[in-house]
Amino acid sequence: MIIQFRKLTTSDQPLQFHQTVDVSQAVKGRKEIVSVSPLEVDLTAILSVTGAVDVHGRLKGQLEITCSRCLKPVTEQLDIPFHEVFQPVEDPDKHQDDKEDITYVKGESVDLAEYVEEAFVLYLPLAPVCSEDCKGLCPNCGKDLNEGSCNCDTEVIDPRLAGLKDFFK
Repeated sequence: MIIQFRKLTTSDQPLQFHQTVDVSQAVKGRKEIVSVSPLEVDLTAILSVTGAVDVHGRLKGQLEITCSRCLKPVTEQLDIPFHEVFQPVEDPDKHQDDKEDITYVKGESVDLAEYVEEAFVLYLPLAPVCSEDCKGLCPNCGKDLNEGSCNCDTEVIDPRLAGLKDFFK
């Protein structure tokens, strides 16, 4: 998925990208992710009047991830909006402090694959849950509290007052 800036300037039509991108390397080492399908990428690149290239579209795929509360696998359908603006320049370091919504690139082309992977990783939930009312696991015995309660003592005592717990016994 490489955008050739010169090719885009000579074309009267926007560039269309309909490809799949394997993002499994981007999440390698993350234990909460069980599996990830390749992303279906549908992007459109349009040249603006200022010479910047506006790329927008959607990334779709499927992700199997473990619930952060009960550790059950959860399948999520991903539908990620994608929008990046690329401006070709001679020295991208000069423009670092300029507009934050524009990515300055050096050269005649830019590979969109790394930006697709970045959008995917930023879209991942920090603490995925199977449902909003998931009760999780008991911290003492490990029983799944969604299936029923356990007989563990769940009373939380302030550690500063724990010494007074047996005072009146």
